[in-house]
Amino acid sequence: MDRGNQIMVQVRESHHYGTFQVHDRIEFDVRVNEFLCVCGPSGCGKTTLLDILSGLMRPTQGQVLIHGDPVNPKKQNISFVFQEPSTLPWLTVWENIAVGLRVKKRPSAEVRRVVDDIIDVVGLRGFEKHYPHQISGGMKQRVAIARAFATDADLVLMDEPFVSLDQPTRERMQREVLDIWSRRKRTIVFVTHNLEEAVFLGDRVVILSAKPARIRADIDIDLSRPRDPLSPEFMALRSRCAALLSELSTQKDTTRSETGTRRAH
Repeated sequence: MDRGNQIMVQVRESHHYGTFQVHDRIEFDVRVNEFLCVCGPSGCGKTTLLDILSGLMRPTQGQVLIHGDPVNPKKQNISFVFQEPSTLPWLTVWENIAVGLRVKKRPSAEVRRVVDDIIDVVGLRGFEKHYPHQISGGMKQRVAIARAFATDADLVLMDEPFVSLDQPTRERMQREVLDIWSRRKRTIVFVTHNLEEAVFLGDRVVILSAKPARIRADIDIDLSRPRDPLSPEFMALRSRCAALLSELSTQKDTTRSETGTRRAH
């Protein structure tokens, strides 16, 4: 996909919880229609980063800009896909996908057209009248992803949305997300602990250090799609990311054992 070089999201922030510093000068940009994956050690503040990008939380220093304006969910269309399915149990699959469009008071004909189209894309045809308790966990996540893309979001944030799925379902969902993204051209920031997933999905992978998190690496994934996880090029990029994360883990352990206070970078 030709994304060009237009910058959509600019992140320049540091964040504290009281006296505890979580982010230390996190600075990166996201291009229009780019698929950016964010990895890092457990507890480094990846979900906090998504909360700040979504406007659910303000950084204690700096700011996030979307198309040059401070992030504001009331002005910008931002969708969030969480780790656990966020379907509404009293609504059918069709109604769950339509929620965002109805909140935005889109015309009924548009709601029907958009929902019917994306139901086909995510493979939920035939399940439109089912309720969440009648479908699998993977299907619930399809509903959440379909809802996120249905609203023409400026920015789609995804926080480890496949973490609770078995491996075959996870791989299928990865392919489906790429299919939706290629058709609907959205800007995505995707948090994952799974390095193979990050290299498979992302145009870039940003690796955060341990707390206080900084950008440890920003890696372009210059592989054509569809990608083969068994290819030498894929495995080399995955190994590079793994080596960086292993280094961070070692530094963190050494930091604790030697001083208990020195920061890991």
